[in-house]
Amino acid sequence: MDLDLRKIRYFVAVAELLHFGRAAERLHIAQPVLSRQIRALEKDLGAPLFERDSHGVTLTAAGRQLLDDSWQLLAIADATRLRVRRAAGGPRQLVVGFRAGVVVTRALRAFGAAHPDVEALARRVEWDDQERLILDGTVDLAYVRRPIREQGLTLLALFSEARVAMLPADHRLAGKPELALADLADEPRLRYADPRPGELPIRTIEEKFESVASGAGITLVPESVAEQYSRPDITYVPVPDAERDEVLLAWEASRRSPLITAFARLAPLADPARAEEP
Repeated sequence: MDLDLRKIRYFVAVAELLHFGRAAERLHIAQPVLSRQIRALEKDLGAPLFERDSHGVTLTAAGRQLLDDSWQLLAIADATRLRVRRAAGGPRQLVVGFRAGVVVTRALRAFGAAHPDVEALARRVEWDDQERLILDGTVDLAYVRRPIREQGLTLLALFSEARVAMLPADHRLAGKPELALADLADEPRLRYADPRPGELPIRTIEEKFESVASGAGITLVPESVAEQYSRPDITYVPVPDAERDEVLLAWEASRRSPLITAFARLAPLADPARAEEP
């Protein structure tokens, strides 16, 4: 039995909204049609996906499992469609994602020298979309930082680096030769994945600058970020006992691309940690 991706998309809409009527409106189909498609999917899978009663709709254990798997399944399908269109539209490309602070120039040049018929492009990714952009085909592989959702990805550890405190230039701890985590224990920290109600998540280094400079809080960033990004109203202080930041190369686990394989082989020899070596 092959899974029908259209039914999976219908299922995700219902699972996210837990309401057949609103899901049908989102999908621009009639509710009876949606109900039939969900029943057909349950028959295909041999398991009930929703509990329906007078109180509403809830996911069964099987439904929760399918929802966990659906985002990766749909992302891979979308990525395949994107890569096919890209291949039909012109010369071969390899799109390499990178996080702020990670320099990919050396790796791209080495790859380009070995594969002059392939256009190697760089695109910045952020902490909250690094997995999605790999799985949906926007980038072919990416230099990512932990934490990362590993499902559906192959990860190759490259290097780690120290973290430093990002502080306002007039902060009481600015100018210290180094700090310990204990020195920062009472300092307000910037919030990322779990903003308070009404707050927007902080995504980019530029947003960190604005938040720190305005006094909203401090944060720890990789040493490479401090080396590459500076502002007169921001200062950095080493924090030797902070957990090191780990950089990995990631790509979709099911892909069998010789270009990805070739890039992954040279990346450990051309990573930013070795940039100053002869």
